[in-house]
Amino acid sequence: MNIIGIDVSKTKLDCLWLKDAVTGKAKSKVFPNTEKGYQALNVWIEKQIQQPIGVSHVVVEATGIYHENLAYALFKSGVQVSIINPAQINNYAKSLGTRSKTDKKDSMVIARYGATQRPRLWQPEPDEIRILKALIARLEALEQDIGREENRLEKVQIACASDEVTTSIKTVLAQLKKEKQRLESLIDQHIDQNPGLKKDRQLLESIPGVGPVISRYMMAIIRSREFVSAPQCAAYLGLVPIAHESGSSIRGRARLSKAGNAKVRAKLYMAAVVSIQYNPAIKIQYERLLKNGKVKMSALCAAMRKLVHICFGVLKHQQPYQTQTL
Repeated sequence: MNIIGIDVSKTKLDCLWLKDAVTGKAKSKVFPNTEKGYQALNVWIEKQIQQPIGVSHVVVEATGIYHENLAYALFKSGVQVSIINPAQINNYAKSLGTRSKTDKKDSMVIARYGATQRPRLWQPEPDEIRILKALIARLEALEQDIGREENRLEKVQIACASDEVTTSIKTVLAQLKKEKQRLESLIDQHIDQNPGLKKDRQLLESIPGVGPVISRYMMAIIRSREFVSAPQCAAYLGLVPIAHESGSSIRGRARLSKAGNAKVRAKLYMAAVVSIQYNPAIKIQYERLLKNGKVKMSALCAAMRKLVHICFGVLKHQQPYQTQTL
């Protein structure tokens, strides 16, 4: 067995090679979370498994951004890598009855998860998608800062604060808005300079209700992972209904799972509102659900989900959207 579990923190990597999953026999070692640490880790893995490093399977718990450099370094070395959501590891640890928590125990849980669950292998994002996601993240941060400054400006105007304070806020707002425009131009340039992204944007914007904002979000999401199907993509975005039923007495209303990025769902919400007016397929579905007794929010969530399905479809088949009436 060549499963290595790694608990990642900002400064160190707690690594554990699970030699025997039945007996729990294992060997562990701590490495710094640096380039030199990754090189030493590769040497240690080969020494333990006594085989080429390519046959090893490293399972890493996603820890903020601290696991990313490690994952890329291991992949470049030929190691098979899986990156696991912390919630899955936490639930698995509970199923094992694990009560105490240390970095070494965490690495054992991660390794056992890899040995028993056989998680899918991770593939790095294409460079153009990684850059696009970084630009979008920076743009989101700027939009938040602009929102905060606009709220501050409203407060000082209501409170009749000094002109100096008002001028300061307006100056900062102007700079933030200028930088926002520059970033939006950079995103457009980046897309135009990559033929694949440029074509994807054209395909996505052929869909009524999808504009520049949604098109770049959907490109960044769909192209960053190997989704098997449109429903899987919708589930990743937290747009699938979760039932709450038990026996004959509990019949709770289904709700969205709300997994994934809430900011993307907020963007999709506004796009769905527009699609209900201008996209015939989504409009017909929305009206049919309302006629069948669904509340407006439920029908709107279904519109968001259908919009994601359509986006996935045009990118998968590389064909512009064709108006549907079913």
